[in-house]
Amino acid sequence: MKTAIVTDSTAYIPKEVRESLRIHMIPLCVTFGNETYREEVDLNAEQFFIEVKQHKYLPTTSQPSTGAFVELFESLRDYDAIISIHLSSGISGTYQGAVTAGTMVDIPVYPYDSEISCMAQGFYVIEAAQMALDGKRPEDIIARLDEMKKSLRAYFMVDDLIHLQRGGRLSGAQAFIGSLLQVKPLLHFENKVIVPFEKVRTRKKAINRIEELLAEDAASGAPIKAAIIHANRLKEATAWKDELAAQYPNVDFTISYFGPVIGTHLGEGALGLAWYRP
Repeated sequence: MKTAIVTDSTAYIPKEVRESLRIHMIPLCVTFGNETYREEVDLNAEQFFIEVKQHKYLPTTSQPSTGAFVELFESLRDYDAIISIHLSSGISGTYQGAVTAGTMVDIPVYPYDSEISCMAQGFYVIEAAQMALDGKRPEDIIARLDEMKKSLRAYFMVDDLIHLQRGGRLSGAQAFIGSLLQVKPLLHFENKVIVPFEKVRTRKKAINRIEELLAEDAASGAPIKAAIIHANRLKEATAWKDELAAQYPNVDFTISYFGPVIGTHLGEGALGLAWYRP
C-alpha cells in the first residue's frame, strides 16, 4: 500500500530528512506588520530571530487555510491514502484544518493529532514515514503512533517570562516578579495544551531537573531516542548534548530547534528535551 505522510512546519524536520523520507510539509505563517512569511519556506529559525531583533516585537502566527490543505491533498492523489500529522489541536487549529480538508477530497485522509509540537511531533512523523516506505497500512501506522504516545515525554523552559505573560500563561505581575527571581517554569503538554510542570529557580536548576526526568526513564538501560530543542541557542544545546551523551549511552540524542511559529510564543533562549522509547 502506498501511503503519503503529511505534516506541518512546526515539526521542524530538516528539509533533507523530509526529502529522503518523502514527507510532505504544509507551512504555518508568521506576520511582521504587513509582511507574511511561510515558516521553513520563506523564513527559517535563524532568520526569524534576526527579524525579531530588528522589529523589536514578536510577530503574529497563522495556520494553513483549508484550501491549502485541499490543494496539497489533491496533489497526492497517486497515493492510496494520506496520514496527516499535526501539532496539538489544543494550541492550533491546524489539525482541524486537516480534518475538514480530508472530507473534501477523494483520497482517504487520516488526520492525526500529535497532542504536542516541535521535534516531539517530528518523532511521530519520522516513524510514520519509515513505516509508509515499508508499505505498512495506515491503520498499522496509526496504531504504532498511539503506542509511541505512551512513552513520549517533553519538557522545556523559557528564558523570558514576558512571552508567557503575553500569551496569557502568567499575569504581568507574576512575570515581573518571576523575572526578578530568575524563576524558570518548566513546561510540558498536558491534555493537548501547554501547562506549567514545575517552577525552578535559575536556568541551571531547570536543566538539572529535566535531566532528572530523563534519568528516570533511562535507568532501565532500554534504548531511547531524544532531541534537545533550542531557540537560537545552538552552542548551549550542543554542549548539553555532549554532556548527556556521555552519561546515557543507551540514549540516541539529536539537536532540533524551536522555529518561527513556536519561537513566537516561547521567545529566544527557550530550551527543551523530548524523548521516547523506540
